[in-house]
Amino acid sequence: MPAVMEATRITARNVVRNETPARLRLWSALVVLATVALLAATSLVMARVRNQIRIIGREAAPQAATAADLYFALSDMDAQVTRLLLTGGSDALAGTRVDAQQSYQERSRQVDADLQRSLTTAAGDAERAVALDLLDGLAVYRQRVGQTVTAADASGQAEAGRLAPDALGYYTQATNVLHLRLLPAAERLRDAATSRLDQAFADKRATEATGYTLAVLLGGGLLALLTFLQMWLARRFRRTWNPALAAATALSLVLVGASMIVLAAQAGRMAAARDDYLNPYLSLSRLRAVGYDAAADTSRYLVSGNLAYYRDNFTSKADCLAAADPVARYRCGPGLGELAGSEALRRWQAYRRDHEKAVALAGDGRSEDAVRVVTGIRRGDAAFDFAYFDAAAGAVTDVRKQSFDRALSGAERTLRGWTVIPVVVLAVVVLLVPLGVRRRLAEYR
Repeated sequence: MPAVMEATRITARNVVRNETPARLRLWSALVVLATVALLAATSLVMARVRNQIRIIGREAAPQAATAADLYFALSDMDAQVTRLLLTGGSDALAGTRVDAQQSYQERSRQVDADLQRSLTTAAGDAERAVALDLLDGLAVYRQRVGQTVTAADASGQAEAGRLAPDALGYYTQATNVLHLRLLPAAERLRDAATSRLDQAFADKRATEATGYTLAVLLGGGLLALLTFLQMWLARRFRRTWNPALAAATALSLVLVGASMIVLAAQAGRMAAARDDYLNPYLSLSRLRAVGYDAAADTSRYLVSGNLAYYRDNFTSKADCLAAADPVARYRCGPGLGELAGSEALRRWQAYRRDHEKAVALAGDGRSEDAVRVVTGIRRGDAAFDFAYFDAAAGAVTDVRKQSFDRALSGAERTLRGWTVIPVVVLAVVVLLVPLGVRRRLAEYR
């Protein structure tokens, strides 16, 4: 009987001895497979996030900026036409007339360039159709402007601030084309570009969430396997320390933690770039366009013979700029004070006072004095105060754009090298695993 028991013990010991190398190889293979999975996931996520940042910075954001710039250029183009017509044939306003012509031509070239970019970068047939419709409408608008100027010149009217009836008719058609066709189409392009930008940010956030999830699951799984393998080796071979596997565990832990930190850092930079710089930049560009159109309403009011429609339009747009009440804020969003600061708002309010002064003079029948207020270049005149306001708003707009570009570059730098770093670190982990179990396997040869 004792002999039988001894034989049983020997047999069991041999079975365990034969199973140990197989188990060791199995656990080692599982660790290597987990390492490869983590390597693939980390590299792919980092590469995708980097590509999505490139799409935001090189495609989506510039498209949104182009659409905003198109709306702005269209608004100012018509404002310059109105300013040109306001001077009439007055010799005293010849300088203003030349400046308005040059500004109109400059904005016209800007519109053409923005439309060309919009056609080139259009995301689909619908956007391309809108851009083509804009080109067609722009041709109609320019034709009406040409007819207006021709009719005004033919009338021989030298008085500033008044248009001959046929010239006023053509001009009304031109500004109607702008407000009823061109600006709504430009707004559709702007909204489509903004939606595409929002979707690009949403896609990047989804990739980041996937990256966090994979880092926790795959990284946690790898660390658990490495820990279990070391505990199993310590229990099976009576050894408490395996330097190679401990180094592999440390490297894996550092990589998982660092990858999550890098993802969080670039996400923070991009969120700040969008919320603190890009969105305010786009909103301020829209407000500047509204400001130019409102300023044009002052001139439209005069050349139309004090048509109340333009006075009311100015009031509505001015309330948008100032976010004067909750209704205006709800309708138009943040105002100048929030987006450009109190100084820009103060300068706009100065222009608004000039507008009210011009309207009051026109209402008293003092049209020439009203024109002098609108076209004057001294402090307290509308042209000066509007240029002063636009300089403040434009400076803040430029700062927002430059800050977004810097934040974007910072996010790209944060991810630099992170398609290669996981490969190097986890390749070392893969090499350390067989190195850590090699001597144990050698005991069974």
